[in-house]
Amino acid sequence: MFKRLTPRLIIIVIAIAIAGILLWPTIQYESMSSQEKEQLRQEGNLAELESKIIRRGLDLQGGIHLVLEVDVPTLVYNIAKNKSQLFEDVYQSAKSQVSADVRFLEVFENEADAQGLRLVRYFPDRGIQNSEIVSSLQEEANDAVRRALEIIRNRVDQFGVSEPTIQKVGNRRIIVELAGIEDPARARDLIQTTALLEFKLLKTPEVTDATIQKIDRVLRRDKGELADAVTTEDTAAAGEDTVIAEGDVAEDEAVSVDQLFGEVEDTDTAAADDSTVVVDKQVFEEKPFTALLRNVQGQIGVPKKNKNAVERILNMEKVQKVIPPDAVFLWSAGTEVLPTQTGGAAEFHLLYLVNKEAGLTGGVVTDAQATLGGAGGQAAGQPVVYVDMNAAGSKTWSRLTGANIGRRVAIVLDNKIHMAPTIRSKISQGSTMIEGMANLEEAKDIAIVLRAGALPAPVDIIEERTVGPSLGSDSIQKGTTATIIGLLLVLVFMALYYKLSGLIADFALVLNLVFILAILAALHATLTLPGIAGLILTVGLSVDANVLIFDRIREELRKGKTVRAAIDSGYGNALRTIIDANVTTILAALVLMQFGTGPIKGFAVVLFWGIVSSMFTAIFVTRTIYQMFTENKTVQKLSI
Repeated sequence: MFKRLTPRLIIIVIAIAIAGILLWPTIQYESMSSQEKEQLRQEGNLAELESKIIRRGLDLQGGIHLVLEVDVPTLVYNIAKNKSQLFEDVYQSAKSQVSADVRFLEVFENEADAQGLRLVRYFPDRGIQNSEIVSSLQEEANDAVRRALEIIRNRVDQFGVSEPTIQKVGNRRIIVELAGIEDPARARDLIQTTALLEFKLLKTPEVTDATIQKIDRVLRRDKGELADAVTTEDTAAAGEDTVIAEGDVAEDEAVSVDQLFGEVEDTDTAAADDSTVVVDKQVFEEKPFTALLRNVQGQIGVPKKNKNAVERILNMEKVQKVIPPDAVFLWSAGTEVLPTQTGGAAEFHLLYLVNKEAGLTGGVVTDAQATLGGAGGQAAGQPVVYVDMNAAGSKTWSRLTGANIGRRVAIVLDNKIHMAPTIRSKISQGSTMIEGMANLEEAKDIAIVLRAGALPAPVDIIEERTVGPSLGSDSIQKGTTATIIGLLLVLVFMALYYKLSGLIADFALVLNLVFILAILAALHATLTLPGIAGLILTVGLSVDANVLIFDRIREELRKGKTVRAAIDSGYGNALRTIIDANVTTILAALVLMQFGTGPIKGFAVVLFWGIVSSMFTAIFVTRTIYQMFTENKTVQKLSI
């Protein structure tokens, strides 16, 4: 009886089976409790399940919304060469005038013209006139925003966020929306990190010692009152922040930061003040800066409590003048721990004096992989990042290491030194290893940003919003309610108006929704609030074809045709109209999918596949059902 219908039935059954298989992970995931999900996470099986489900967008499951702005002033400063004091003055003056409505490069050009600064000296090969150079810098800034957009997208893709929204807004702003982020701080740091990898030689111990002595003389000459700022409350005032230095034990005491800089005169409050530093009493009067430092295994160590004071001293204009012009002080990326006199332990930072110019930068990196250090080395069992370089980088690295055997080279990432090993031999294979990460997660993040590339300029977060899960739950509830109400109204209307034929259309409508959700799961698409709106719209569009077909069948029946002939004529005559109407909507959906972003794209995806699915169910499925009733038998009356 159904011999002619067998191929059609097989197609429908296979489609329903595939849809069920695709939707089962989503059904399984949504029916789980939080405890069950956490148990799967601990077993390592949750990620595999989550990769097969229909994902929720930022508006449904929460996440973070960031507005980033590329730091154009820093970009221009980094491009400039041979900076003079006049250039510094013009740059700082222009930077101080920048606001949301004032562009830096316009102010920079005006300031340069006003002070007679010829920019060609600092930006060679970009033109002769200041206007030409600023125009070239503007193109560089625009390109920096485009590169930052691509680099951030690459980082987010490797981070594993599903369906992120990353788009340029205005001249130098980028919007990033990440749904379902469990660790917003980590994602924010990953996006914002400049990831500038540099290899810088350390200054020799003689140069470093001479520089520290000059700083001591400056502070002793201009801040003679530092010696009077030491408290007389014994070493207990320093508590567990007192550090044992190598060699002789330092007689450490606490001193107020304000008193250290000569800003207050009341020494009685120093011991009680939280803003205190730990100084070596034996050398404080003669060497106020050295007193803040410690000898840590032959390196310059700074007790954690002293870090802000040391940074403040190093940033003083008079101190900057005694630091060699080709050198700069940099901090270690993390802290180390030493035992204290009280039997506890204290943290300290390492301070390095390195060349200002890098011997090699991260632009030569071709690959970076995070792993745990192998057995037998100093980094055994510790998180490390292995870095491979291109041919040019390998050549430079080989020349740098070969010419400086016995010296130390600092591996610097975003002005933080992760390690400073001694060069033992020439390295010609173009690879190296970065240590000093707190854990494997940090190592993986560093590897991601190194592979994706360094941002051409820093990006500042000027707006941040966290969309909580409560908003997502509320959105899901309202969207689900709206979908169910709309679906029920259409189902009831079709059943009342078209009777048995309406029930056939209702079955096709429900099947259409199942197919749409299955397609979304297969595409690993993300369902957003606009996507739910697309589902609701699809409910109406999916029955539109059946309405056209049923009305044409009624017309044919009124002309006196048999049921089977009326059905054939109804589908045949309505088919062209259905295709014309749906093709135009499909074209609009394709345009939105291609050029739309975020919510618009989510709506377009659901609309497109909803129309495609509705044509299959409304034309193919319902026609098959009618043929099942009319095949090889005479039907005198049709309920329509």
